[in-house]
Amino acid sequence: MAEHRVFDVSVRGDEEDARQLLNDPTIAVLDTVDQQRRSLAELLPRPVTELEEQARWVHYPWRRTVARVLGPDGFHRLRLDRNRDKITLDEQRTFRGLKIGVVGLSVGHAIAHTLALEGLCGELRLADFDELDLSNLNRVPASVFDLGVNKSVLAARRIAEIDPYLPVVVFTDGITEASIDEFVDGLDLVIEECDSLEVKLLVREHARRRRIPVVMETSDGGVLDVERFDLDPDRPLLHGLLPDLGPARFSAMTAEEKTAVAASILDPAKITARMAASVPQIGSTLSTWPQLGGDVALGGAAVAAAVRTFGRGESLPSGRRRIDLDALLRAGEDPLARQRDSAARAAVPSQSASGDDADTA
Repeated sequence: MAEHRVFDVSVRGDEEDARQLLNDPTIAVLDTVDQQRRSLAELLPRPVTELEEQARWVHYPWRRTVARVLGPDGFHRLRLDRNRDKITLDEQRTFRGLKIGVVGLSVGHAIAHTLALEGLCGELRLADFDELDLSNLNRVPASVFDLGVNKSVLAARRIAEIDPYLPVVVFTDGITEASIDEFVDGLDLVIEECDSLEVKLLVREHARRRRIPVVMETSDGGVLDVERFDLDPDRPLLHGLLPDLGPARFSAMTAEEKTAVAASILDPAKITARMAASVPQIGSTLSTWPQLGGDVALGGAAVAAAVRTFGRGESLPSGRRRIDLDALLRAGEDPLARQRDSAARAAVPSQSASGDDADTA
């Protein structure tokens, strides 16, 4: 579980532990609960039971701080109020019943963070064995103070500072044969964002076996893949683009062979021009796949939209979508040009007003 702790002072043990922290001169105390209550009371329609809830103390050890927040119902009501009615209160309650796993916490960090921001789940499981490196700071929203921290722990900490009541379970060894069953058991949705072909295969095999849908966003040209193993448990893995060779065969591949398989998954004919030019350079002049922070942020938004659709029970069929912002920007419309065209057409007399048309009539 994540490292923070929520204290309910109406519980004897919690009260004693919270008092110890509050009396510790090395621990900072942040108490804005009066302002939180005023903001809660101003909501429309005005909350009733949420205003009567006991506030809680939350200990964030990595910040050496104890913060006071509203009780869980009031906290969620106020924090997510600006979602309405793009997300209704009833939908918000439904989303809190979803259990979602995220594998790979570079691109996955943006996704997990966005899901938490919008309140789209009631439990998150985060898996990554890697630690934050300086080279990750072009796309992972962290800082130099986080270097060396496990990526799943880092994401869990950031989420805890947004919503201390959201359960987050971290798998700091990543996904392995030993941990995959525990990771996927009971999930409603898996989001796969890892680099390893072996893990991509392993995750999908177990998700398909349990009829759990898998979503993947690739930060090149906004590629979003949806695999509805819940509706079609016989679907080939990743639409048949990922060879079902078994983890051992993938492990035996050379780096060049793995790059070729990864490129084939993206479809070389449709990847962006800059990515196409980069692929042959990987391992020679490029260390690995290029990724941009903006593309990763777009991935978080795209997957969040998919989760909203899935959670509402709306149509989300298997398949691939492309949300290529660069292409959309190049193809943009000019409203002023459209207005000028409309005005020009309006200034030309229509045939119906001409003498020829009148004679024909």
